[in-house]
Amino acid sequence: MNHPTNTNWSHPLAEGLPAGGADIERRSHAIIDEKLAGLDLPTTILPVVRRVVHASADVSFAETLRIGPEAIERGVRAIRDGRPIFCDVRMLQAGITRSECEVVCRIRDDEIIVAAKAAGCTRAAAAFELMGEQLNDSIVAVGNAPTAIWKLLELAETRNIRPAVVVGLPVGFVGAAESKQALAESDLCSITNVGPRGGSPVAAAAVNALAVLAKDTTLNERTDE
Repeated sequence: MNHPTNTNWSHPLAEGLPAGGADIERRSHAIIDEKLAGLDLPTTILPVVRRVVHASADVSFAETLRIGPEAIERGVRAIRDGRPIFCDVRMLQAGITRSECEVVCRIRDDEIIVAAKAAGCTRAAAAFELMGEQLNDSIVAVGNAPTAIWKLLELAETRNIRPAVVVGLPVGFVGAAESKQALAESDLCSITNVGPRGGSPVAAAAVNALAVLAKDTTLNERTDE
């Protein structure tokens, strides 16, 4: 049986590139820090921005992310309190790997499929509708379906549903930018961005950043006061 070796690749285009996972990650973060250095970002949001840029290889997120003034604190507190994380799609659910909280996605549940067909809406929207009050004080993450954000905004208005923070970063050309603008302009605490870019990897990165921060005991004074 042949075992992989910890050596540089033989292809000329790979010359000088690291071969090990840890070395690749260090090099990547060094590049990101260099690109973010001139943007004068607040230190409180930098961990979220860095992880989103790392997941997407898109530095433009550093300028288009919109992070509410209490979003980091509320997200960290929700994770420390063991609150569940509700997702619009299973890809996002699979990408949230840094938290020990329950990560929930119900779009494949029979009840949700039936409800979506009856209402003529997406399964993501139907899932949030049926989960309702369970969303209170939790983290709600959206990486795919703008309709899930529209439903959250509706639930906030009609049923006073209040997640701890909404990580709303759906991608697409139909409704994504508009739904994120509406979220940013609402009174819900949120992490979102401007424009059509986003996606499940980006939303997962933001939630994972909150989970890493929640394990940082040096943040206790800021998040527990």
